[in-house]
This record gives sequence, C-alpha cells and structure tokens, in this order.
Amino acid sequence: MDKAILQVKDVCKSFAGLRASYNISLELYPGEIHALIGPNGAGKSTLIKQISGELRADSGSVYFGNKNISGLSAAKRAHLGLARTFQISSLAMEDTVLQNVMLGALGSRGNVFRFFGPVLHDKELLDRANDALARVGLDQQAAVCTAELSHGQRRQLEVAVALTLQPKAFVMDEPMAGLGGSGSRQLTSLLDKLREEAPILLVEHDMDAVFALADRISVLVYGEVIATGSVDEIRGNLEVQRAYLGEEQ
Repeated sequence: MDKAILQVKDVCKSFAGLRASYNISLELYPGEIHALIGPNGAGKSTLIKQISGELRADSGSVYFGNKNISGLSAAKRAHLGLARTFQISSLAMEDTVLQNVMLGALGSRGNVFRFFGPVLHDKELLDRANDALARVGLDQQAAVCTAELSHGQRRQLEVAVALTLQPKAFVMDEPMAGLGGSGSRQLTSLLDKLREEAPILLVEHDMDAVFALADRISVLVYGEVIATGSVDEIRGNLEVQRAYLGEEQ
C-alpha cells in the first residue's frame, strides 16, 4: 500500500475536563475517500479542527506527507496543500464567483488581499481560477454575485476555492449539509472524481453519500474511534450499529 498522505497519531483533546478526542489515530492514503462518521457530539468537528490547525491538540501528532505539522498554523498547513472546506460557508457573499476563487489562488501564494483590480489581470491566477470553476461546473457563473448562487452551487464554489490551492489532500466538513437529493447526488459525483487528484477525509452525516463514496470509514463515538473498515465491514459491525447506524438506517 502507498504511504499515507495524512496521518493522525494518538491525538487527545479535552475541554474543562471533558474528553473530546482520545487517542485518535487514522490515515488517509492516495486515491481514497476516508469517511469519518458518528453521532452529534462525537468529536468530529474538534478532530477536524486539530487536523486543519485551528485547534492545538493536547497530545499526539499530525503528519502531512513526511512532515510533522502539529505545531503549524492553519494557514501554513493550507500552504503545504491541506485544503479544507467548511460545514458553514466561508465564502464572501458580496463578491463574484470568480473573485472568491481568485482569493483562494492568492492564498496559495501566501498574500491574500482584497484589491482585485491588478489581480484580475494576472494570467496565472486567472487560468487557475477559471480551470477550478470549469471543473466544478461553475464556469458560466464566474461573473455572478456569490449571494445569488443556490446552496448547492455555493458548495461547488467552496470546492473550486480549495482546488486553487493545488491540494495534496482535502478535509471536508459535512459538504452535503443542507443539500437536497439532487444537489447531494451532484456533489457526490464531483467528489468521486476528485479522489484521484487528492484524497479526501470526509466528515458527513449523509449516509447515502458516505456509502457511495467511502473506501474506508472510521466511526467516532464519545471522542474515540470505535471501528475502521470498508463500507461492508462498518455496516456489519454490531458495535457500530448500536452506537450509530441503528438510528441512521
């Protein structure tokens, strides 16, 4: 098997004595989608914040490639190619679709600012932004104000912004949240195509999407990973059924 691109090793985090993460270890390999599932309050968002650099773990390590990134900021982790999309949209709603993607391209250079006049004539950035929009199916909406997009289109735009970082891995926090059936199917198709470019650590409650996409699934309950395996292994795991899937199926 190829070497893991992302490794989480024995990560622990507590808040006021309450255990949010306890000895969590998982890996993300090239070409795969590794889904992280669990009930509300299981600690999924806390773990994602520790992986992306928003939150420092009390102990344990996060490796990206061969580098220990445990002490790096979220911006430095993103610059290395760890691209995150958020459960709650972080898009600039007053800006156009193209401007939002240009911000992502600027971020990859480490010099984000909001003066678009000269930037919009930067051919390298424009090419990268337009390519990202074409790949998520939003190239015809480049000049549209982001506030006018549908919820599903905003999710696609977030992926386009992440693509401009030329990521080595994606960390996606509930990308299907708020989408209807059609939007969920469209985004599922997009993520399925992205895995070969950069593997995806996917936090998601939409179990249809998880079972359609995941190569492996880790189940988090009360801050601990209680099982990791294939879709069939997780579906057939009695402990997982009692803790989570019994209420989802």
